[in-house]
Amino acid sequence: MDTVELGKTGLRPSVMGLGAGGPSRLGQSYEAPREQSVEVVREALELGVTLIDTAEAYRTEEIVREGIQGTPRETLVLCTKKSTWKEPEPAEVRQGCEDSLRQLGVEAIDVYQMHGVSPERYPYVRDELVPVMLELRDEGKIRFLGITEAFESDTGHEMLQMALEDDVWDVMMVGFNLLNQTARERVFAETMHRGIGTLIMFAVRRAFSNPDRMREILNELVEKGQLDPEFAEAEDRFQFLLDGGAEDLADAAYRFCRYEPGADVVLSGTGKVEHLRRNVESLNRPPLSEAAVARAREIFAKVDSVSGS
Repeated sequence: MDTVELGKTGLRPSVMGLGAGGPSRLGQSYEAPREQSVEVVREALELGVTLIDTAEAYRTEEIVREGIQGTPRETLVLCTKKSTWKEPEPAEVRQGCEDSLRQLGVEAIDVYQMHGVSPERYPYVRDELVPVMLELRDEGKIRFLGITEAFESDTGHEMLQMALEDDVWDVMMVGFNLLNQTARERVFAETMHRGIGTLIMFAVRRAFSNPDRMREILNELVEKGQLDPEFAEAEDRFQFLLDGGAEDLADAAYRFCRYEPGADVVLSGTGKVEHLRRNVESLNRPPLSEAAVARAREIFAKVDSVSGS
């Protein structure tokens, strides 16, 4: 699998990262056997994935620990997160980091992220929590500072645009997909300029595998004046992606993100090995045709109100 420079961190992870959260949480959301979830982690490593993203809220850190046992630490990029929605005290951030270190079984976390920060909470995170993150970095417990947006509610990237004004973040987790491409101008232009690494979430969500949900979203976008009604009503609306080389809609969605300038690592989560293998295959394939990419950009150029879930 190809690797990529993660901003100016010096880290060079695989272009696909294994997400241990999302709807499946490595299968734990639907009570998959623990060993099945561990096997997903092990198989990802076998397939060349070297970045794993988890969080205290996902409750999968110990599964990740078991899955990476025996793998040289220097070959991995481990990312985890501290929840922010209840505005934790600085001491809670320190304790959260210590807990994550113990559960992951490592001495340092490569990217420690403030999780799901809303625009309203960003000033608190910056003023009260970043100082303790810097202390943890100085102590060698974390290597780089990261922040993730609450993309389902902040589909226009308001928080990240605020965060880009502060010279503190090494890595940002960004929502970006075929339907909502606003990060291209609102986030990626500046992260590339500043050398901030990006982890891409929401590349494929429920709409891309559920035709009924996709239809609901497209109709919603038509009502908001963000999508051409003719496209939404067409039965073969996504045929141009298949003509552009895609195996199916999910494959097209992954590859669209994979080759977007400014999108460093595309996260993909699953609780099933076969699904993992399909996702890896998609992210290893070449770009879609230039015509297909241009058409996708044109169709969804006005969309900034949906996440794809």
